[in-house]
Amino acid sequence: MGRREDLLKIFPLRLRGILQAAVRDYEKLQEIRMRVQAPVLLIYDNREYFLGKSGRMERNQNDSYLVSREEMCETLEYVGGYSLYAFEEEMKQGFITIAGGHRVGIAGKVILDGGTVKSMKNISCINIRLSHQKKGCADGVLGYLLAGRTIYHTLIISPPGCGKTTLLRDIIRQLSDGNEGRAGLQVGVVDERSEIGACYLGIPQNDLGIRTDILDCCPKAEGIMMLIRSMAPDVIAVDEIGLSEDIAAIRYCIGCGCKLIATVHGGSMEEVRSKPFLGELVRQKIFERYIVLGDRHGRGTVEQICDERGSSLYVGR
Repeated sequence: MGRREDLLKIFPLRLRGILQAAVRDYEKLQEIRMRVQAPVLLIYDNREYFLGKSGRMERNQNDSYLVSREEMCETLEYVGGYSLYAFEEEMKQGFITIAGGHRVGIAGKVILDGGTVKSMKNISCINIRLSHQKKGCADGVLGYLLAGRTIYHTLIISPPGCGKTTLLRDIIRQLSDGNEGRAGLQVGVVDERSEIGACYLGIPQNDLGIRTDILDCCPKAEGIMMLIRSMAPDVIAVDEIGLSEDIAAIRYCIGCGCKLIATVHGGSMEEVRSKPFLGELVRQKIFERYIVLGDRHGRGTVEQICDERGSSLYVGR
């Protein structure tokens, strides 16, 4: 079953038919938002649309399809395979990953236990973020990151929605698989938000290569330590670093001789230097390569590649 079918099967029959009629290119579909007694919203090709009752994407809400409470409940049953309680650990983080790697964010009444989130009920809002894998998108940058038979410590800097996780995913895959001129590396991935591998029932839905081990839904700091102790990786990859505990784990990783590839939200080298904890790593030249992404020529544009001193090795035009 393809990813399109994996997505459509979680919706009630009537809504499924309207989506099939409205969406022509699923590679351009990014999000589907549902709220009880509110219009269905689509993010398609970076623009917001209302889902019309007639099976069209509309710019205004006059003919919008409104989600009923029954349809929301039915959708949640499909999402959880009629056993939503089995996904209780994922629900604590506010999302469930489904077949195909698509991530279903949920919002409703939070149930606390001793001040920590235990579960959620009366779910009235869901946001389906579609998983898109672009194999080969790292082809143009990989040569800047390689140091003989290994790889430089690398930080990918990107504003939200500019493809940092997509690029990280393909770098992981290519390093893990290797090629005729380069041996594959043992790669460990700490996938705290289940976005890199998009694991479903423990199996990554995205191709991260044949030598990759994944800790799914694991905090980055703990995961880095666990992988080094148990899996002997050549490279560790993590998404969206920045907390003080992340920085301590990064220092431990590098001190153990393991290479690191990470991402961070930011628009430039200067912005990252100003961050409270991460900025110190930049000033100490811990990272040896920086990739700065933007959307000047579309999502995922490589704006700049720098060395540890911040000197440009590549500047986009």
